[in-house]
Amino acid sequence: MDDPPGWIAEFTVTPKQFAAHLDAIAGSGRTPLTISALADHLAGRAPLPPRPVLLTFDDGFADLPGPTAETLAGRGLAATAYLTTGAIAPGGHSLLPPAPMMTLAQAAGLEQHGMEVGSHTVTHAQLDTLSAKALAVELRSSKAVLEDTLGHPVRHLAYPHGYNSARVRAMSARAGYETATAVRHALSSDRDERYRIARLIVRRTHTLADVTDWLAGRGARLAPHRDSPKTVAWRWYRRGRAVLRGPEFAG
Repeated sequence: MDDPPGWIAEFTVTPKQFAAHLDAIAGSGRTPLTISALADHLAGRAPLPPRPVLLTFDDGFADLPGPTAETLAGRGLAATAYLTTGAIAPGGHSLLPPAPMMTLAQAAGLEQHGMEVGSHTVTHAQLDTLSAKALAVELRSSKAVLEDTLGHPVRHLAYPHGYNSARVRAMSARAGYETATAVRHALSSDRDERYRIARLIVRRTHTLADVTDWLAGRGARLAPHRDSPKTVAWRWYRRGRAVLRGPEFAG
C-alpha cells in the first residue's frame, strides 16, 4: 500500500514497487513454487523445478486476498500465505498492532488465486518465549481453525518474527507441521533445515536491484549458517524481557 500504518511501514512496498518486483521475478527465468513443492523436495519426494523461487506473505493484511493475490495471479506466480488466525477470525485476538486485515472467510479465495495457505499462529507471539502449554495452543489452534475453514490439512507454519528454538521446532513437528519457515535473512539451499527454512525480508528500502541480485543468487548469505552474536544476544534479551513483561509484540 502507499500509506501503511507506521509500525509495519518498513516491511511494505508500494503497489508500483510490488509490480516491478513481480515483473523482475517473471522475467528472471525462475519458477515460482509453493511451500508444499519445497517440502516435497526437502523430504526427498520430488525434485525442484529449474531455478525455483518461493514467495511468501505473512499475517493476512487486507490487501492480500484482493490486489496482492490478483497481481500475482495475473502473472501466473504461485505463492504461500501464512495467516495469523487471531487477527482475521471474528472476535479473535492477536498481538499485532492495528492494521486493516483480511477475514478468515477470505482464506479460500487465496487458494483460488493459486496461493497456498499456511499457519502463522493465533496471536503472532514470540514462540520461543512461551510456556509449553501456550505454545501448543498457538501451534494447534491456528492449524485447526484454518483446516476447518479450508476443508483440508494445513501442513506448513511460519514463525512470527522468525523466532524459534529447538523446543519450538520439535513441538511444531509434533503438532503436525511438515515445514516451518523462519527468517534468517538468507537464501535457502538444498541443505536448509525443514523446520527453520531461511527467508529474505523485503523492506521498503530495498531497491529493484536488490531483488534482481537475490534472484541471481547474490547479495545474501546462504543457509544454513551459524547465528551471529548479535542474533544470539537479541534472543536472550527478548526471552528475559518476556519473563518480566509477558507476551508482547516485538519485531
